[in-house]
Parts: sequence; C-alpha cells; structure tokens
Amino acid sequence: MSEIEIRSDKKQELLERGFCRFESILSPDLLYRLRAVTDRMLSEQSEEHAARTRSQGSMFLTTADPIFVELIALPEAVNCLRSLGYPNPTFTDGYIISKPGYSPRLFWHYDWFAWEDDRSYEIEPPQVFFMYYLSDTRRENGCLRVIPGSHIRHNPLHDQLLEPHSRELGEAKNLTLPEFSDRPDEVDVPVKAGDLLIGDARLLHASHSNDTGERRTLITLWYQPNFAEMLERMQAQMVAKTQRLPESWSAEARALLEPLLPRYEGNAEPYPRTLYRRRD
Repeated sequence: MSEIEIRSDKKQELLERGFCRFESILSPDLLYRLRAVTDRMLSEQSEEHAARTRSQGSMFLTTADPIFVELIALPEAVNCLRSLGYPNPTFTDGYIISKPGYSPRLFWHYDWFAWEDDRSYEIEPPQVFFMYYLSDTRRENGCLRVIPGSHIRHNPLHDQLLEPHSRELGEAKNLTLPEFSDRPDEVDVPVKAGDLLIGDARLLHASHSNDTGERRTLITLWYQPNFAEMLERMQAQMVAKTQRLPESWSAEARALLEPLLPRYEGNAEPYPRTLYRRRD
C-alpha cells in the first residue's frame, strides 16, 4: 500500500458527489479485444432479449468469457480503488450492457438493496461500480447522467421510483414516468473509451437516449471497498450474489480472480433485497 499514491482529491469526489473518474486505464490492446468479444456476444442475442431490455440495453454476465477476468483483476484498476484508501477490495459480479442505436433513455435507479442495514446510510460506500465504456460517450449516444450527492442524501426522486429493473421500466413503453424524467439537479458524465468511472452503488443514475445508429457498450463491475468491515448479514448477502465461475475456465483464469472473491463462513442470514431507501 505504501507504493500507491493516495488520491485524497478523488476520494473526496467519491464521498461527496458519489463518483470519480480515472483516465486512460485500459490499454489500446485490451480495449480492442473487449470490443471484439462484446461485439460477438451482441451479435448472438435474441430479439426477445433486446425487446425486454429496450431501456438499459442488452445485458450479459461477465462470466460469459474469460477475457473479463483480465479486466476484473486489472492491477491498474484495482490500484485506483486502493488509492482511494481501500487496500483489500472484493468483487462479486459484473455485466456487459450495450445500448443499441436509436434506443430510449435508461431509467433513474440506484443499485443498492440492503437498506435495512443502518450502515447503508453512512458516507462510506458499501459497494461501488467500475464502469468502462468501449466507445467515447456524449449526450447524443446515451452518456451517463447522475444526481450528485443522492447516494447519501434524500432526493425527491426517491419517493417516485418504481421497483428498479422492473419489466415495465426495461421495456420503456411509458416515457412519461418519473424514472425517465429530466431532473433539475442532474449532471451529464461523458467519458472517453478506456477511462474508469468509479461510483457509489447508492447513487441515482440513468442515461440519455442513444440517438445515433451505433451501439454504446458498457462493462459494469461491482466491488466492495471494505468487505471485511461489513456486518455479517451484509457479508453473507455479498457472497450470495457472487457470480459462480464456470468450470470450463482455465485454472489460470480462476486463479487470477479467486483472490478478489469475498468469503464468509459464518451462519448469519443474508439481508433480504430491501429495494427502497428510507426517508431521512
């Protein structure tokens, strides 16, 4: 840890705004290979899958191909988290999310569920996302939009949200719902391909519509900055949601990922999926 520069500026951004960015983390070679693999996966998707996820875009697990192990365990990226003061992060799951051309907005939501635990309301993030876009993003092709500070402060939008990731929202047939609305406190977060965006799982976020003819592909990975400090019920929940490694993966790929996987051997009952944040 002594060899890693502590980035207090980035840590302050994460804690106060709910996200921070590290530029040019992916090498051109890795970026090229990720594009090739994700393009192949997307070419094989069914029309039914595409219709069901019209808002968020196509979704695949990172267990679909061993190349994602290289990304999950990428030293340059894991060291970004360590530079924020989290020396022993864990990884549970990840998704490839590709927004096709001429698709509607992604709905407002957060990606946290253990609201029963009082620690879910503290300033330190219980879980963070790593977002890697495989092409430059801007408003026209569906860049991310967020409400800064909504990870730790109640926002009027919290009281209007339906169940996150419901079929109704995924199909995006009613764009007049609050989940698709413009918000007075939202900001756009355009990024360059290969940048790393780290964000608090509790942060309210969405995306603009993709008004271009090209797909906009994102890889989202979920890490726990302080798994060892979590209460046992939350540790049990994190282990329960960890994606299983395919038996077909090589021993080398499994060995690369194993050190990042959370482990809990107690008897605590995992938290139920409490989807709605309490009012302050």
